[in-house]
Amino acid sequence: MKSGKSLPSMIISPSILSADFSRLEEQVKLVEMAGADWIHLDVMDGHFVPNISFGPMIVGVVNRITNLYLDTHLMINNPDKYLEVFKKSGADLLTLHAEVPGVIPGSLRRVRELGLEVGISINPETPIEILEPAYELVDLILIMSVHPGFGGQSFIPESLEKVRKINQIIATLDRDIVIQIDGGITTSNAGTVRQAGVRAMVAGSSIFNAPDPAKALREIRQAADSTR
Repeated sequence: MKSGKSLPSMIISPSILSADFSRLEEQVKLVEMAGADWIHLDVMDGHFVPNISFGPMIVGVVNRITNLYLDTHLMINNPDKYLEVFKKSGADLLTLHAEVPGVIPGSLRRVRELGLEVGISINPETPIEILEPAYELVDLILIMSVHPGFGGQSFIPESLEKVRKINQIIATLDRDIVIQIDGGITTSNAGTVRQAGVRAMVAGSSIFNAPDPAKALREIRQAADSTR
């Protein structure tokens, strides 16, 4: 993954879904100064998940605020309709859901044709076997460790077994695929998550809902690094 080669072995990607949107620029710059590697943007359409968040306009706003890599997670039906507009908004990576019909392989190939990096995500109830045709097409695999749609949920421990199995598969391939996890990441589980083989952690409420978001981000990184 081209964006990962110059980054630390552990990537922290704060999710602005939990940010205070009345102070969005301030909050993005705060986590950037605290050492965030990426910014995670959760796009929800109210159909694929039971919530509506934001669309390409907010991605464009964040793109103007920061030069950080925009890690854009499309929890939407019919993603093909919107791929080009998200590229124009400044997304660097588009992660699509394996559960959406036609995403593997068609939509993943279209993301690549647009010149963006490609991610695939699976929900907690989805078996990893669905990913089999995607390994040759993606730069990132996102394991949802909560049920997508709302922030602040508790981490599902069984997610780590998926991470371990996917790591074993990637080890047999000549591919640099980043494993990312999203949901319930805190200082109490960051070390265990890293040990399982996760390279990129998405954290939302544990950072932006903390009294000091910058400190919270640094503490998550320290907890992950303590297992090295």
